[in-house]
Amino acid sequence: MRLPRASGVLLHPTSLPGPHGSGDFGPAAYHFVDWLLAAGQKLWQILPLGGIGPGNSPYMSSSAFAGNVLLIDLGELQQQGWLDVADLQPGDGLVDQRVNFAAVVPYRMDRLARAAARFADSGTDEAKAAYDTFCAAHADWLEDYALFMSLADEHNWQEWSQWEEPLAKRRVAALRSARKKHAERIAFWKFCQWCFFRQWLNLKAYANQRGVQIVGDAPIFIAYQSAEVWARQDLFELDETGRPSVVAGVPPDAFSDTGQHWGNPLYRWKAHAKENYAWWVDRIRRTFEFVDIVRIDHFRGFAAYWEIPATEKTAINGRWMPGPGKALFDAVYTALGPIKVIAEDLGVITPDVDALRIDCGFPGMRIYQFAFGSGSGNAYLPHNHARDTTVYTGTHDNDTTLGWWSQASDAERHHVCEYFSTDGHEIHWDLIRAACASVGDMAVHPMQDVLGLGGEARMNFPGKAEGYWEWRFHWSQVHDWHAQRLAGLCRLYGR
Repeated sequence: MRLPRASGVLLHPTSLPGPHGSGDFGPAAYHFVDWLLAAGQKLWQILPLGGIGPGNSPYMSSSAFAGNVLLIDLGELQQQGWLDVADLQPGDGLVDQRVNFAAVVPYRMDRLARAAARFADSGTDEAKAAYDTFCAAHADWLEDYALFMSLADEHNWQEWSQWEEPLAKRRVAALRSARKKHAERIAFWKFCQWCFFRQWLNLKAYANQRGVQIVGDAPIFIAYQSAEVWARQDLFELDETGRPSVVAGVPPDAFSDTGQHWGNPLYRWKAHAKENYAWWVDRIRRTFEFVDIVRIDHFRGFAAYWEIPATEKTAINGRWMPGPGKALFDAVYTALGPIKVIAEDLGVITPDVDALRIDCGFPGMRIYQFAFGSGSGNAYLPHNHARDTTVYTGTHDNDTTLGWWSQASDAERHHVCEYFSTDGHEIHWDLIRAACASVGDMAVHPMQDVLGLGGEARMNFPGKAEGYWEWRFHWSQVHDWHAQRLAGLCRLYGR
């Protein structure tokens, strides 16, 4: 599968400007689409749209299907009549420079609760009919999700395996009783998902109508404390108590001497195979309702994944285990037809991973921050790129280009300067230009690099649990020349 030659910008919606402590699907998101057009961009790449988990990571969501309710535009709810102007007064701790999650979460959740209550009391017949239609169309995952969230709230987010045994084991009578007991809270969570879907799909339509495609992100693993693990315990490697027996991660690498201990439960792949990967087919189908192209995170885990005993505190003492391979993607293809996928093939990439990616027809990724200092054979160097490649200056897991440059070794700096015949004065634009010039079909630039920001604007640091995912920009940082320069490079290099 070949993706169109195009250029785009990586920016998660939480990083957008806005008055309520974090970016959302409000006016700034539509303005950003307009800015992408002015900058000659055809792609908007985002991170996973699911709810945040430990450390505020969007890769540890409480559901593989539900959206992050913190992204709901509160202003639109006020326009609907479900919030008053007074409800939208800024709360304590909300700042423009970053997402202060400790303040943002309670502020936004309180407003969503107010809106849900007013919708229930005074929503129009038309709105309630639309809500009912949504709930019916998404019942296959929404019912379990809304009940799980309600029960998790009741248990102060204690892990579900610690709930009363009938609920943890999903006894029919216990579930029936819980649905009755928590009917109001269940309706709240359903209302939030309806608002999320409605607003996001409107924003996506706005982008698509203007020639901008959304590049989404599907994490390979999901959080243990999630609706899907609780609802389908048979599909995950859990012990008799419901706890993971083994967990996910990666061995020691450039980011960490002890590897990365993610802690996600691993899939019981034989159980998935018996169902012809129906759970995965449904997940991929639902993901493509949100986005136009999907970046599948940690693609190498489908060839082989790093299995860590649940008792281990680091990822050192793990082992490679075989993944489902092409059988999973064959099942997806049979059910959905050709899909537009970018395979995140970073990390320890062995020939079997390359073979699987090529066999599936998915383009891989090339990151410039990994390209220099090790000789001309480095696969990330531009002269080694293939057309079925998406090229990045860096990703959300990397430092910004300026931050990387400030920490780069002398060998890396010398290699960069010699390779591009540059003095490094505008290293971020040197790498953006190189990405645009690459033969790779798609080039994606983090917004931080377009704006020339340093390490203080880094989005994430793999292996560090706190203090990340908080970066936001402000429109005062964005000048006309940013769009003009980026558009000029795209014209020059046929993007």
